[in-house]
Amino acid sequence: QVHLVESGGGLVQPGGSLRLSCAASGFTLDYYAIGWFRQAPGKEREEISCISTGAGITYYADSVKGRFTISRDKVKTTVYLQMNSLKPEDTAVYYCGSKRGCGYEYDYWGQGTQVTVSS
Repeated sequence: QVHLVESGGGLVQPGGSLRLSCAASGFTLDYYAIGWFRQAPGKEREEISCISTGAGITYYADSVKGRFTISRDKVKTTVYLQMNSLKPEDTAVYYCGSKRGCGYEYDYWGQGTQVTVSS
């Protein structure tokens, strides 16, 4: 059974950093891409990053490019999102999800982790 659990969210000051983790079970990262998306109150869901199957090619939204880094540990079946230079507009609930490829819709996703950027 596919299961995804996010962790690592919290309250951070502007300019600070957080690392989110997405622990996956029930499948291997060799065959599924993992993406991160976020949902802020009153805003549309935003896809922010994805790491592909195979070679692990990474993709980023313009809003986070240069600040966020996605990576994976296939042995631990965990995907990470390192978030640096955080801004108040990064405040949202962050979700990870699995899909056949980075250009596809999500098949499964976790319960989300809250990230709040505020002084």
